Amino acid sequence: MSLLVKGRPQGREIVKVTPASAGWKHVGFEALRLAPGERLQLVLPDGREGCLVVLTGSADVLADAQRFEHLGGRASVFDERAPDAVYAPPGTRFEVTAHDAVELALATAPASGKLPVRLLPAAGMKRSVRGQGSNTRYICDILPETEPAESLLVVEVVTPAAHSSSYPPHKHDTDRLPDESALEETYYHRIDPPQGFAFQRVYTDARDLDESMAAGDHDVVMVPRGYHPVVMPHGYRGYYLNVMAGPRREWHFRNDPAHDWLMT
Repeated sequence: MSLLVKGRPQGREIVKVTPASAGWKHVGFEALRLAPGERLQLVLPDGREGCLVVLTGSADVLADAQRFEHLGGRASVFDERAPDAVYAPPGTRFEVTAHDAVELALATAPASGKLPVRLLPAAGMKRSVRGQGSNTRYICDILPETEPAESLLVVEVVTPAAHSSSYPPHKHDTDRLPDESALEETYYHRIDPPQGFAFQRVYTDARDLDESMAAGDHDVVMVPRGYHPVVMPHGYRGYYLNVMAGPRREWHFRNDPAHDWLMT
């Protein structure tokens, strides 16, 4: 099975990954588009928490009895501002009403329902710069370890044209804390301009998994295990939304020893 899931150019559902379709246990992801004035209803399954991210456009979000108005507002995921998001426990009923053209992402992962619905406002999200030179990229922590959740970790990254990202190649597929944690991961790619592509490779030390892909606009790359670097070609900048989840909600990674010299 390919690790590349192609996005649909038209229709409400852009792309969807479930634990069943991915062949793993933890991460669920879907991206959706709404026309101006369109209304969408979603229900989180029993046993799965969710993080609803307003990627572009503006929308009102009703999460059970809590109403959040005019969330989002970005014209593009490449705007230099964070998104708004809503965290919700299992069984939450969402109703989303789009004010203009809206793109949404819904990340899910296992949970028992310990935490209530809450707004994750753009103003409270940490934005940072990681790397240097042609390895520079721009990070926005949507739902990091420092924010309460049971399983989910959610972050978005913008990679300039001709830069690498998730680099040096690193992995987090072994439960060996504090050195490494086991986390499944999805990459939801957006490309500017949209006719471009990102290169992503997923590979293990033993090379029993070694797949290289050209991910287009709205495509998802699944990372069940192994190293997973991304490179943007000249002329095209990349965005990806990462969703991670595993047995423990901690992100500890191991660089590929062959490339760890790049950190010195």
